[in-house]
Amino acid sequence: MVSSKPSKQRILMYKSPYHVRRKMLTAKVSEDVFNQLNIKRIEVRKGDTVRVMRGDNVGYEGKVADVNTKTGRIAIEGLTRKKADGTPVYIWIHASKVILTKLDLSDAKRKEAIERKAKKGKGE
Repeated sequence: MVSSKPSKQRILMYKSPYHVRRKMLTAKVSEDVFNQLNIKRIEVRKGDTVRVMRGDNVGYEGKVADVNTKTGRIAIEGLTRKKADGTPVYIWIHASKVILTKLDLSDAKRKEAIERKAKKGKGE
């Protein structure tokens, strides 16, 4: 982002296409993952295990059930509230407010991205 004005940054974020918003959905990784893979942050995906670090649900850990690129928030399995009629709904949490404790490495392209980022981190 070029501008330092918060209003312009928000506008840029809201007007950006979904493939760019996807890159904004990054979270820090835990120390264990950092020591294993040598990366500091990565995009949050469905299937990753995260721990909530901010808000009312601090300390809750669970698997990512869904990722919403439009709002920039994630849903975690088990982290729900009840509606007035009793049906449970997810509590959506911003990706920057969580820490990744376990990554889903079933995708080959994600493994390549992690290796690329690890090489870049070692070169600095």
